[in-house]
Amino acid sequence: MNVGLRIRQELKAQGRTARWLADQIPCERTNVYKIFKRKDLDTKLLQRLCVLLDYDFFKELSKETFGEKATAK
Repeated sequence: MNVGLRIRQELKAQGRTARWLADQIPCERTNVYKIFKRKDLDTKLLQRLCVLLDYDFFKELSKETFGEKATAK
């Protein structure tokens, strides 16, 4: 999973902008676009983005790694 791309997709699905996310983190908007290009992120940043977007990217990563058995536990 390209986590940066998934973050961008989820942000768009929620009708939010890169400016909104930059204000929440807080950082410059250009840094948000850099996040979108990254294939991986450190866990603290990903955790913060999960909370801000109310979406569990960790579950998606786990499902990709372990398949359906990851959600059975």
